[in-house]
Order: sequence, then structure tokens, then C-alpha cells
Amino acid sequence: MHIPDGFLSPQTYLPAYAAAGVAWAWAARGLRRTLDEETVPRLAAMTALAYGLGLVMVPIPGGTSGHALGVAMLALLFGVRLAFLAYSLVLALQSLLFGAGGITALAVNALAMGLAGSIAAVLAYRLLRRMNETAAVAIAAWCSVLLAGLLVALTLGAQPLIAHKEDGTPLFFPFGFSITLPAVLIPHVFIGAGEAVLTVLVWRFARMRKWLPALPSPAGGRGAGGEGRA
Repeated sequence: MHIPDGFLSPQTYLPAYAAAGVAWAWAARGLRRTLDEETVPRLAAMTALAYGLGLVMVPIPGGTSGHALGVAMLALLFGVRLAFLAYSLVLALQSLLFGAGGITALAVNALAMGLAGSIAAVLAYRLLRRMNETAAVAIAAWCSVLLAGLLVALTLGAQPLIAHKEDGTPLFFPFGFSITLPAVLIPHVFIGAGEAVLTVLVWRFARMRKWLPALPSPAGGRGAGGEGRA
């Protein structure tokens, strides 16, 4: 799902960096109050797990790749703000150290996977948790992967329309929506199912360790698990 360097036009990645800058500033507000001696090691452990998951990549036609995210478990345990910041760090390190993704595409990748994926996970969980908590966690993880994949596919598919020569030849990513949507979304239907299982296991581990009551919410208050849900 990483978009590499050279796939996006400046008309895409420059506005994306502006939007991501605003989002990063929002996410960083009140960071000192959110991070304490208990949250930091937990967040570090889960971020490291997300980092490892993102390096296990499945090639997808068109030059990009598919992989589990781990952003849902970050969002459900620590809230959207911390999940977005942590996953942005994951993406930056992966692009710098392993060439997974790219610097020009970092903002788009962060917005699609880190921010939109986190929001999708938290919203899905909150909508479904009263029916069945385990199912809510699983569906939340699946939704986070699918939404991120959809945004990546739409961004890539739009490139031939955004940047092309006078004769219509694409200057950057050459394939349109008819290629990118099935190529990205179909594999991630199955990748999302695997991530759902992993996220449920992590969630149960967090409950067993009594992590959930002290976790921050998406807006910086209590966590997705809620008070007393450990």
C-alpha cells in the first residue's frame, strides 16, 4: 500500500504536505499531557509491531505493494492523534531506511493510512461495540485497511488525469481507476481479514494486561475501550 517516490505529481504531494502539516500540528497538541511513564513504553511496543508489519509486503500490479498496517490497534489503544503521529513515524523510517514508500509520498501515505485508517477504526468500533466487542475490533481493523487502500487507489488512479503531456501521456503514475481500484482493494480485502485477527489478539492482550482503562481517546481523553472496560 505504500506509494513510492516518483508516482505522485507535485500537484498531489505538495497540497498533501500542507494538509498533513496541519494534521500533524493538531495531533501534537497536548502531547506532553497525553504521554506518561505508562503510555510511552506501550506506545513504543505497538509502534514497533506496526513497523514490522509494514515491512512484510505483498507485490501488487502497478508497482506498489500491499501489507498489514497495524494502525487500527494503535488507534483503538491510544486514540487517533497518537496513532497518526506514531504511524507517520513508522512511514518515515520505512521510507528512509528500507525504501518502502517515499519522501514525496509520505504525506499522502500518512493521511491515508495513519489518519484516515485511525479514524475509520475508532468510528467502526464505537458504532459496533455494544453488539459484540470482539467483532467490533475485528471489523474496525478491516475497515481501516480497506479505507486506506481505497484512498491510495484513488490517489494513484487520479495521477493520469492530474499530470500528463499535451497528447495525454501520463507524466507520473500511468494507470487509471479501472486498474488501481481492483489492484489495490481486492488484495487488501484479504490482508484486512488477517489484520482483523491480529488486532483482536492484541486487543485481548491489552485487556489482560489492564491497559485499556488508562488509554487516551481519539480527542485526547479516555480510550476507545472506555473507563473500566479492562
